[in-house]
Amino acid sequence: MEFIRFAENLAVFVDVAREGSFSAVARRRGQVASSVSRQIDVLEREMGVALFTRSTRALVCTEAGDLLYQRAARILQELNETRDAVTALEQGVSGRLRVACLPAFARRHVVPHLGSLYAQYPDLTVELELTERVVDPVLERFDVVVRVGQQADSSLIAQRVASQRYVICATPDYLRAHGRPVHADELSRHRLIDRGHSTSMRGWRELLESTHAAQALFAVECDDCDARRLSVLQGLGIALMPDWSVGEDIGAGRLEGLLLDGLRPQAQGGIYLLRAQPRASAKLRAFTSHLNQCIGAPPSWQLAMTRTETCPR
Repeated sequence: MEFIRFAENLAVFVDVAREGSFSAVARRRGQVASSVSRQIDVLEREMGVALFTRSTRALVCTEAGDLLYQRAARILQELNETRDAVTALEQGVSGRLRVACLPAFARRHVVPHLGSLYAQYPDLTVELELTERVVDPVLERFDVVVRVGQQADSSLIAQRVASQRYVICATPDYLRAHGRPVHADELSRHRLIDRGHSTSMRGWRELLESTHAAQALFAVECDDCDARRLSVLQGLGIALMPDWSVGEDIGAGRLEGLLLDGLRPQAQGGIYLLRAQPRASAKLRAFTSHLNQCIGAPPSWQLAMTRTETCPR
């Protein structure tokens, strides 16, 4: 039994059962009565039961016809509601959007903009998971994953939101007290603030040559970017930080950027939105557009550093 033809005949049957007339249904559908009658005949043959008792004066459902009508009417209604719900997801911005994001980036550049997002799209909600681990949007059913840094090749659809680079920085008070290094050889006389080893973000060990890394004193090591930012703001040492984390601090003079020779070259990175589906839903398009608008081009953190930044691009 061909399902599409069966579904079409079933819809005709429901209409006939409601109207009690082939001709009335035919007029509404723009068909002739004999065509509607043939569709009912086909349905009865396929199901092996009589659905109507026919006479010159009336068209009445049989017991089997009554049972089929009760169930078919409900099924067709649910199909229509399902179609409308799916269409609404594409045509209107509503429903829940599941987002996974690096905690520090979410706190500084995603969560602060949710209020204006909701003001624009009041029927949208965001389920936000803050995590340092690499999330698989396919296996874990996330609409989008916000990732920072270089991205490995994969089957995911990646959209670049902004560029990212790492800056070396310390407080003005720390530099006055301990001196301003200009070469990696001088770092052995300084305290360094570094990331933990369980994250994919860049740390001092990727930037220093092996001899310099062996001599380095790591005063603070932590996976959380916000914790490292607070550590460098307290004057605990020299940090290697993503520009989106400390750009505003450098722009405001709370931190100073440093130029150091003798370091390994930095690879270019970025901020990416990754999804599994080839076509983004309306709610994801709205989220992406809003995030792009709030971050700006160039990003707000890079604009904040423009006047005072001295780190290499």
